[in-house]
Amino acid sequence: MKEQIGACSLTDKKCVPCEGGIPPKTESEAKELLKQLDGWILKDGKIEKSFGFKDFYETIEFVNGVAWICNREGHHPDLEVSYNKCRVVFWTHAIGGLSENDFICAAKVDRLFE
Repeated sequence: MKEQIGACSLTDKKCVPCEGGIPPKTESEAKELLKQLDGWILKDGKIEKSFGFKDFYETIEFVNGVAWICNREGHHPDLEVSYNKCRVVFWTHAIGGLSENDFICAAKVDRLFE
């Protein structure tokens, strides 16, 4: 995982409940936060990444780990699961765009995959 220099890393942060009322990250803010992640892309106002596995069992093991992490954070992704891959998509529904929570959870998912 990429390191954040001079500040707390995304994996050290906790998600803050979001009920709306804050603006989503701008494209430039999102691109700056993406620099702290490995392989995530910005697409249609969301961030996403596909993870590959050797078989279905490993894929589901990963999905269960993602579910545990994201439920603890109170911030849940969209998951697309197939035999040996899982696509993870984050965005904050309450604000209709990206919040820091999306990047925090993405960093924690990356750490799980390591």
